[in-house]
Amino acid sequence: MARTRGMIAAAGTLALAALALTACSSGNPLATGGSTSGAKAPAGSITVGSAAFPESEILAYIYADALTDAGVKATVKPNIGQRDVYIAALKDGSIDLVPEYTGNLLQYFDQSQNPQGADAVYAALQKATPAGFEVLDQAPGSDADSYNVTKKFSEDNHITSLSDLAGYKGSLKVGANSEFGTRPYGIPGLKSDYGVTATLVAIADSGGPNTQKALQDGTVQLADIYSTDPSIKADGFVTLSDPKNMILAQNVVPLINSSKASAKVKDTLNKVSTKITTDALIDINTKSAVDKESADAIASAWVKANGF
Repeated sequence: MARTRGMIAAAGTLALAALALTACSSGNPLATGGSTSGAKAPAGSITVGSAAFPESEILAYIYADALTDAGVKATVKPNIGQRDVYIAALKDGSIDLVPEYTGNLLQYFDQSQNPQGADAVYAALQKATPAGFEVLDQAPGSDADSYNVTKKFSEDNHITSLSDLAGYKGSLKVGANSEFGTRPYGIPGLKSDYGVTATLVAIADSGGPNTQKALQDGTVQLADIYSTDPSIKADGFVTLSDPKNMILAQNVVPLINSSKASAKVKDTLNKVSTKITTDALIDINTKSAVDKESADAIASAWVKANGF
């Protein structure tokens, strides 16, 4: 996906980088103390953050709009960065709430966990979330990492599954964010689960246009593209099946500071989650990537259409 929107000033980037380092070094990723990134969220209101890709930004605006309509003052800080950075922002109180994904968040908190199925992943995540923070109800909608190849590569090499890669005789390069080099379902998982040796080509756009171009021009043979990205269908990519369920379930879920999780906030966000289906995610991503609508406009229309 085109997972960036806007530019971050150099000074802000340095500050956020420092936050990320602090988050990585803490034994508890959400422990209090340590770094501060600026003003805390105002008392009596909720500041919703987002990761640096359109779907997360749209979901953040959906949360904020629904909360505002329920009488809760809410603002959005979009495009904060990757997980280490926005988790640090949650930690220091500059944001209170962020849309997340169950499997990736679980492995961020506890890499030893490898449950199977959406409900098992969610249950493990509830236990792994550090004190002072909580995940609310998960949505039925899922947006998971997925390994994709071109149609030509698939047909020429008879590869439609990750299992098929073991018989491929050429070298395999995977285009993905840098963290794919260490994630359990990234380069290490290809080796341990499927016996496949591959090297990472780090492309920092979360499966966006640069990753897609690298796949199309043969710079990489596989690309990590989120499963609800409209480019998969539009460009004719083949998503490889994962028969060993190496990639955990990735249902959308709100991660919130418990001090801001009032009954009204929880009730509103839980109602929102019931409406976030996989088809809804594909629809909002299409409006963003294809129709070029803004995140706040997409969110506003979605909230109105869903009765909030």
